[in-house]
Amino acid sequence: MKTSLAWLNRLVSPPISSAEEAEALLMSVGFPIDSVEKIGSDSLLEVEVTSNRGDCLSHLGLAREIGAKDPSRHVALPDFNPPTGHAAVATGLTLQVQTAECPRFTARVIRGVKVGPSPDWLKAAIESVGQRSINNVVDVTNFIAFELGNPCHVFDMKKLSGATLCVRAARDGEMLTTLDGKKRTLKSDELVVADADKAQSLAGVMGGQDSEVTGSTSDLVLEVATWEPVAVRRAARRHQLRTDASHRFERIVDARTLEDASNRATKLILEVAGGEVVGDLMHAGAPLPSPVRVRLRPARVNALLGIDVPKDEIVSILHKLDMVIEPLGRSGDELSVEVPAYRPDLTREVDLIEEIARIKGLDAIPIAPRMTLKVKGPQVSESARREIGSILTGLGFYEAVTFSFCSREDAERFMPAGLSRIEVDDERRKHEPALRPSVVPGLLGSRRSNRNARVNVAGGVRLFEFAAVFAQGAGNATQEQINVSLILDCPVTGKTASVGDMQTGVRLMRGAVESLARALSGAHHDLKIEPCKPSCKAYREDGFAKLSLCGSELGSIGIVAQDLQAAFDLEAPVVAAELNLKALCANYPPRAKVEALAAFPAIERDISFIVAEDVTYARIEREVLTSKVERLEACTFIGTYRGKQIGAGKKSVTLRLTFRDPARTLRHEEVDIPAQAVVEHLKKAAGAEVRG
Repeated sequence: MKTSLAWLNRLVSPPISSAEEAEALLMSVGFPIDSVEKIGSDSLLEVEVTSNRGDCLSHLGLAREIGAKDPSRHVALPDFNPPTGHAAVATGLTLQVQTAECPRFTARVIRGVKVGPSPDWLKAAIESVGQRSINNVVDVTNFIAFELGNPCHVFDMKKLSGATLCVRAARDGEMLTTLDGKKRTLKSDELVVADADKAQSLAGVMGGQDSEVTGSTSDLVLEVATWEPVAVRRAARRHQLRTDASHRFERIVDARTLEDASNRATKLILEVAGGEVVGDLMHAGAPLPSPVRVRLRPARVNALLGIDVPKDEIVSILHKLDMVIEPLGRSGDELSVEVPAYRPDLTREVDLIEEIARIKGLDAIPIAPRMTLKVKGPQVSESARREIGSILTGLGFYEAVTFSFCSREDAERFMPAGLSRIEVDDERRKHEPALRPSVVPGLLGSRRSNRNARVNVAGGVRLFEFAAVFAQGAGNATQEQINVSLILDCPVTGKTASVGDMQTGVRLMRGAVESLARALSGAHHDLKIEPCKPSCKAYREDGFAKLSLCGSELGSIGIVAQDLQAAFDLEAPVVAAELNLKALCANYPPRAKVEALAAFPAIERDISFIVAEDVTYARIEREVLTSKVERLEACTFIGTYRGKQIGAGKKSVTLRLTFRDPARTLRHEEVDIPAQAVVEHLKKAAGAEVRG
């Protein structure tokens, strides 16, 4: 914020004697001075203003800070009284607001002005902060922006078609020539102030050339409004048009400050350009918001600052900051504080406590020579992530960090049904504008980079990453979650990848997922892997499965589709897994279940069953363990065989059944009957046949 010392002294009494004194005062309340430049009898200070203090992008805002800090000075407020005029005369202007992104819009009609050079005092004030004097009327609008922090704009009323001002969304492809002489193509998410025919200004950013005030102008419409910061920022960035107005609107201009700013601007225009006000102040938009009231506990002030600040001093400091204080409750120990309209950054008790510390002076808070620390263990969530990273690196995975954006094509490939992509409209992100719905595209890009660098790792390259994924659901609701995503190369044994190679890759990924599930949910975790159709176009139709852990949806495993593999120029097929980090860590740390070792030996029987191809091992295991066969302790997968001897559409699955009696040693003949019971149960439940 360029600040003129002479201008500042118009608002502070008694005046500040030097730039050094002004620098010391502003520094003491948290506004560093980047530079001081001597300009004649004046000094120009470059004040660093944080983004939450839009009120201090004005001389009045900085004067208030000085008045609050220095008890010997007070703020001399400008004249905010309404201007006199012909209130009973019709303005001849129609005002409309068609969007909630304009909380409030005010307009005032002034007729009979004489546009010309600015008087010396106004020209000097404008030029003292690096602005170029244009004419008396436009200079007043710039003066108001730098004095009060309220950007405003004037239209030549005779150039407005239909004597109408309408705040609306721009039409896609609508053209507007702004005051800098550039023709701009607008988009439908930008706001404009239009007349009956076309846009006349890019709202909150810059006015239009077609309604510019010139030497021939006699009738004005003075606009003082406020806009949603996001809408202004979006338009300013898209058109690469950062102005003093957009800089202030992006940092919130409260609707309750508009009337005073309009009154001040109108009176100055009448003073420097003559004319008369017609009608009353016109306004449209939402009703003015109620004042913000914050509950403040003096005891909390002392506890948080670590010093004793008497209640009377707290009240005095807040009064200096233009806050209205009332006792709260029967005892009056708590305070109800009404925050001024120009301080939208103050919404919580801790915000007020920070203000008290700032004005009192941070040097009043003692710094102990030693600091007492209480050492605590890491958070459970952090321990879980470390455990995941340790397991995966032990399995040969390398952690990657990839970008949060991807191309539209990759976003569509990985987008689940029913969801849509989220994009940013930024010239710098033309090729990758979409927020990723999956981490896998980034990992595939990393795999391609490793391939181009001829990185070879025994067993193939394996990568993983913790990262957020994004999508948009019904009603444009944003969906975001943290995933741990993994990819690995299928080990190719021949010149080209076979079905067996891809199955091996899937088993390797399954083993990694099972290792994670066991470590984070315990040895008796319930991990289910169910083959199904892919949830998106990025995976092979016959190589995808959804995962669940302890009854909660966990994620998926899949073989990357051949066209996607080719798009990333990868030679070997790639298996990917995406796991919801929250679901994966839900049971961490797992509870250990301690049991005494078996006192008597077990007997094991290996049995091979022929079943249909679509009968999964998970189903077989579930049927065996729920068969309630006497002395059956466990069922273990040994292997699967397919071949001509088995027949088309069938497979042989070999199980190992473990039997044990906790009270004595079993004889082999005692296991024959329960083993046969398992066989009979599988025949009925899964259509299984014993392989000879």
